[in-house]
Amino acid sequence: MSTTRTREEEHGGVATDAGNRWVVLAGGVLVQLAIGAVYAWSTFSKAIQADPSALELSKVQATIPFEVAIGMIFVGTFLGGRIQDRRGPRLVALVGVTIYSIGIMLASLARDASDLWLLVLGYGVLGGFGLGLAYIVPIAMLQKWFPDKRGLITGIAVGGFGFGAVITSPLAQRMIQGSEDYQRYPTKVFLWLGIAYLVAGLIGASVFRNPPKGYAVAGTSAAGVTGAANAKKANAAGRDFTPQEALSTPQWYMLMLILTISVTAGISLISVAAGTATDVAGFSAAGAATLVGVMGLFNGGGRILWAAISDRIGRRPAFLGILAIQGLALLAIPHAGSQAVFYVLCALVYTCYGGAFGTMPSTAGDFFGVKHSGAIYGLMLLGWSIGGVVGPLLISWLIGEDQAYTRGFTVVGIIALVGLVLPLVARPPKHA
Repeated sequence: MSTTRTREEEHGGVATDAGNRWVVLAGGVLVQLAIGAVYAWSTFSKAIQADPSALELSKVQATIPFEVAIGMIFVGTFLGGRIQDRRGPRLVALVGVTIYSIGIMLASLARDASDLWLLVLGYGVLGGFGLGLAYIVPIAMLQKWFPDKRGLITGIAVGGFGFGAVITSPLAQRMIQGSEDYQRYPTKVFLWLGIAYLVAGLIGASVFRNPPKGYAVAGTSAAGVTGAANAKKANAAGRDFTPQEALSTPQWYMLMLILTISVTAGISLISVAAGTATDVAGFSAAGAATLVGVMGLFNGGGRILWAAISDRIGRRPAFLGILAIQGLALLAIPHAGSQAVFYVLCALVYTCYGGAFGTMPSTAGDFFGVKHSGAIYGLMLLGWSIGGVVGPLLISWLIGEDQAYTRGFTVVGIIALVGLVLPLVARPPKHA
């Protein structure tokens, strides 16, 4: 009779040898890199408004595909979160990256202003919906694989989303500037980008799977904690809420509103970053595209940084810092006296914007548990869609054709600072 004991036997019937969870994490980051390229839109927006372009869209028109994409994300996350809780993560992610990539490739067919609907349908409706389906999957899945470090790991996963623009923005700018045909029809770049997104996304999603029932990291319990203090931190509510139960609490709406305000503030800058860089700080078109790409580093890095910080200082103090820094930096951007100062202020906004996405999934897990985290956080991403629509529209309207950047960024900065009241009053639900 063999004396060899399985890891499950060694841990009291808890499955700990469930495969390499780091491979699953790598797949999640790859998927997020592909769909995170959506944040490079300001590079395309500027190109389709520039003189050689045959599209000749206005500033407001050029904002519409991006805001529709962000607005559609909630539809995807709502459905994706519910389906993955029932059918598993792989199918949802594969379908999501496929729809997203097809949408981007469809946008490549736009040739003039009359084809704006193709940009809206492809980049906006299909791209945003597919993005939402794929985005929610690794966030919910990885909290189950890494119960011992939920904040950091979800930060790393969504960090990949922020890094997507780091690759796409300078690459797209180089492709557009390197060809007279692409300068006239910048949307042609979407065909090649869509193919690249499809390949990367399918490879990443192919390794997705949930851990087996009873899975735990070696040295932890099946709940993923090592003691009473950590158990309380892992789920302050003391149990797993269903989506319906979470929606019945005021805390869910507070968290959703925090995310909405942070998104509104940060995405206002993101949607006009390239234009603001040239008009306010005197960047060249190439320099502005480089800025957008570099800022993606801070968007991605902020998701990891603030998630890790929140593990140490707590979720609510982290959100106080995120909203305060965002608000103050936005107020200062129109008054940047040099390109270096402009870089620093943009970096602060992007870091905090990304930080909200890195911190909120684990916050929702702390408040409501992780069993139904896909559906609960997927619903919460309504705040992303609301902010994604309101922010770009508001900032473009406030700036207007007279380039009133001070007015635009002052209003948005004040919104972020007013939002500080929410983390102060939000407390995890106590009822059992």
